[in-house]
Amino acid sequence: MRILLVLMVAAVSTFAQEQPAVMTAACGPKESFEVKLDQSQHTLAQADPGKARIYFVQDTGAVNCLGSCGAKIGLDGAWAGANKGNSYFSVSVEPGEHHLCARMGPQLSPHTVALAHFTAEAGKVYYFRVRPFAAKDQLLNIEPIDSDEAKFLIASYPLSESHSKP
Repeated sequence: MRILLVLMVAAVSTFAQEQPAVMTAACGPKESFEVKLDQSQHTLAQADPGKARIYFVQDTGAVNCLGSCGAKIGLDGAWAGANKGNSYFSVSVEPGEHHLCARMGPQLSPHTVALAHFTAEAGKVYYFRVRPFAAKDQLLNIEPIDSDEAKFLIASYPLSESHSKP
């Protein structure tokens, strides 16, 4: 009986450490970021020739964040960058289907990861909002946002410049 219990505990802990395939397609490997906010950057970049541009706007709204309220943003299985507080950044992508991931904190939980996907067209600009919600557990959401609202928030928020910590 004890051997069966040990085997069950080992199997459950191994299963819990593996990321679901949908997260692997969107999020990146374990990585930490250093984030600095540039208050002077409020200009919008257009899509590079033959590519699309994605803006990630983090809008904390009325959530009272202790610390930085930061989220890492994954794109097709690699981390694209990170936001801190109310901020934004953008990346250029190839046309086609893309999988997005927003993740807060080091733990893997449905409450700290948000996923989305979309199909990019060359020459177009896309805007996604990342929002934490105050609830029993910290919840996170990533969703497309109207371009007018995104431009308003970008004009109000600093540019997030993130670099991987060594």
